[in-house]
Amino acid sequence: MDEQSLLIGRLVTAKEVNMTSQEIEKLPNLVRYSALTKTSSGYCCNRCGAIKPQDFYRNYCQCGQECVYCTRCLAFGKLRLCDKLYHLPAQDWEVNQAISCQWEGELSIAQQQVADDLLAAVKHQRNHLVWAVTGAGKTEMMYPAITAVLRRGGRVGIATPRVDVANELYLRLKVVFAQVDCLLLHGQSDDSYRLTPLMICSTHQLVRFKEAFDLLVIDEIDAFPFYNNAMLGQAKDRAVKKIGSLLLLTATPDKKLQKDYQNQLSILPARYHRHALPVPKHYWVGDWQRAICKGRLPRQLITLIQRYAKEQRRCLIFLPNIQLMKQCEMICHQYFPDLRLASVSSQDEERQSKVQAMRDEKYDFLLTTLILERGVTFPAIHVIVLGSEDATFTTSALVQISGRAGRKPECPTGEVSFLHEGMTRASKQAVKQIQQMNRLGRERGLIDD
Repeated sequence: MDEQSLLIGRLVTAKEVNMTSQEIEKLPNLVRYSALTKTSSGYCCNRCGAIKPQDFYRNYCQCGQECVYCTRCLAFGKLRLCDKLYHLPAQDWEVNQAISCQWEGELSIAQQQVADDLLAAVKHQRNHLVWAVTGAGKTEMMYPAITAVLRRGGRVGIATPRVDVANELYLRLKVVFAQVDCLLLHGQSDDSYRLTPLMICSTHQLVRFKEAFDLLVIDEIDAFPFYNNAMLGQAKDRAVKKIGSLLLLTATPDKKLQKDYQNQLSILPARYHRHALPVPKHYWVGDWQRAICKGRLPRQLITLIQRYAKEQRRCLIFLPNIQLMKQCEMICHQYFPDLRLASVSSQDEERQSKVQAMRDEKYDFLLTTLILERGVTFPAIHVIVLGSEDATFTTSALVQISGRAGRKPECPTGEVSFLHEGMTRASKQAVKQIQQMNRLGRERGLIDD
């Protein structure tokens, strides 16, 4: 691989691209930055933007003296005052009008309107926000804009907060844009970085990019770890070319995001299959955690599992944390020994294979945490949230979780059950928001009742 290509549109140290400072300094058009800049109040990190005094620490350094380094972006490698960051300006690929989108589906009229908005945003190098309900087909609506950028020799990046979502997007896009070299980049991916026209990555990877993309798509802009993260917010803005477009996708924008993009906004309040979003139902189950600790399942959970098993409908069961998830899984195996049942969390080494097994319908029930809250689609499932009163389950999270049900046109309905010890404002707001979107969808003639 051409070592120079590792620097194009990126902001990295020599060590990150396996080059010595002497080798890297010989490259033409190289732009150099101090890793840290001294300011009147302390220091500024030129990689992550940290400026608070508590973000910097001093210790003995390889440069032969005590040296300041940034602790906020330490996960990306130690960045010291004596270090340099390097960048090579991005260049366009050759114009190639032969590039085509090989998706065989067809957008609905409402989807096409959003796709046209995105195409106009890309044409005029504007930023844009898409507020679309879960299962509205946000990925498919991006295809015309992505195609237009790739044809003119531009570069497209798609960043998403979940590794599972990045994997799924990669599998879809490398088929849809088969003529284009496509890269999957995150901490668990097999690919090493290379310069490609199309890249799907986890959000944290953007920290190493600078003016790289003609079109940068941020999937689920409201989700952890992006939400209220100043470092990632700066990274997304820096990763787009000065005359590029930033496209934000979400099903649950906060009021600030709605206000900031009120004149650059597309709203799609209904799914493409024209069925209403499943509205969650609340069920009080008392002190369910105490029951779990005693090796028992809440009666309502037993009732739902028995009914779904009888109907041969698969189900996702969300719990607030890994410990409770594992305890609940063990008890479920005792209660229902014949069910194909498993659990998956962020700490599970078999996470990707289990998610794929659920896609392949090898499990009847899958217990999980918030890692499957967004972006992953399983056909014909119901959804249960056990402990919806927990602070982990924000309004945004509960809307997303509810959106796992009824996504496919072959099975456009599904049940969503919030099992709780007490209803919360977040759970009530989630129900209200889903009902509002259904009402708006009906008013616009996008839902068939």
